Amino acid sequence: MTDDVVVRTEHLSKVYQEGKVGATALSDLSFELRRGEFTALSGPSGSGKTTLLNMIGALDEPTGGRIILDGLDLADLSRTELSRLRRDRIGFVFQAYSLVPVLTAFENAEFVLALQGVGKEERRRRTMKVLEEVGIAELADRRPDELSGGQQQRVAIARAIAPEPVVILADEPTANVDSANAASLLDLMERLNREKNMTFLFSTHDQRVISRARRLISLQDGVLIGDEKVGP
Repeated sequence: MTDDVVVRTEHLSKVYQEGKVGATALSDLSFELRRGEFTALSGPSGSGKTTLLNMIGALDEPTGGRIILDGLDLADLSRTELSRLRRDRIGFVFQAYSLVPVLTAFENAEFVLALQGVGKEERRRRTMKVLEEVGIAELADRRPDELSGGQQQRVAIARAIAPEPVVILADEPTANVDSANAASLLDLMERLNREKNMTFLFSTHDQRVISRARRLISLQDGVLIGDEKVGP
């Protein structure tokens, strides 16, 4: 695997067993994701998008095949090592934001850095920097219930990028915001991608996201049916 490949899947499959019947979520899926790509996984509900994202994020295990992330074969890692990999090398952005309701925007954004044991002053510096980058530094002391959906998603993005992960996995990040906020969030993520070479992989069926992607990987019934460059 060359240095610029951050994710590689090899003949990946996932079968969910329901009694004596197996439901295939993914079948023989192989692709590479390179550093700095802005890629969308598209397909209808049930096509395997979220399953694939969860396996790349070490939240679920494949039934067959391999996932190599930043040079590490996930199958070779212990539970502790997988937890550390999720903490240090993967940024997650979920459609439901997944913020801690009793924490402020600042505290949510610094959460992973605190888990990493980053010192208080350095943690504050880095957290304020990412809150400024996502445009909500002035809202640092507000809790999630005092923020709009778009602002909450910006906090989630700040939390994802604060540890400087090798890849950011975004599962339907625009699903719960209106068109104006969706466009603003996509502008933000595009800017982070272009200016900081951050690698994004989206799971989406939102045409607003698909139209911004520079690479489109299409899934149907768990099978890869298309992989093409679609942007500049």
